Amino acid sequence: MVELLGTRPHAVTTMADNCGITLTAVGQHIRVLENAGLVTSNKLGRTRSCQLDPNGIAMLQQWLVARQSTWEKRLNVLGEVLARNEEQ
Repeated sequence: MVELLGTRPHAVTTMADNCGITLTAVGQHIRVLENAGLVTSNKLGRTRSCQLDPNGIAMLQQWLVARQSTWEKRLNVLGEVLARNEEQ
């Protein structure tokens, strides 16, 4: 859904069709993404349109960059442990 919204704003019905899920499921996903600050939506008439929130995406990117080295170190340690287990 985030990938789909990365191209342009979409109506909830379009997202349901493209993702192959129900309108209810799309609504639930959108609420979670809105609560996380990643998506905004507005209603015009009977159509609810959703789009990525650039500020939320920028904050997510900063969070990921700040943790990248930690994750890389942990994955390297895991790789070493798995390699030792294969040798045994």
